[in-house]
Amino acid sequence: MAKEQSNLQGEILAEDKKQLQEPPLFKVLLHNDDYTTMDFVVMILETIFNKDSTEATKIMLDVHHQGMGIAGIYTREIGETKISQVHHLAQKNQFPLKCSLEKDC
Repeated sequence: MAKEQSNLQGEILAEDKKQLQEPPLFKVLLHNDDYTTMDFVVMILETIFNKDSTEATKIMLDVHHQGMGIAGIYTREIGETKISQVHHLAQKNQFPLKCSLEKDC
C-alpha cells in the first residue's frame, strides 16, 4: 500500500511540473522626444535599468537616432514598475520622456 501511495504522489508531482510555464517577457522601450536631455536618459538607464555607462550611452543613442531603444526585457509586472519609475522621475524633472511595454516574441 505504501508503494502505491508514493507512485501516486510521484505522478501528481510530475503532472504539476508539466503545467508550470515561464512567464511571458516584455520589452521596456524608451521613446525619443525633442526635450529630454541625453544625460537624463543615460541617468535613467543607469539608475532604473542598472546599465553601465557604456551600455546606457549606446541605448540612449538608439533612442536618439532610431526613435526608440530597448531599456530591458522583463516580466510584465517588473516592466510596468520600471515604466512607472521612469515616468515619475521624468515628471519630477519636467521632461516628457515616455516609456512603453511591448511583448517580446
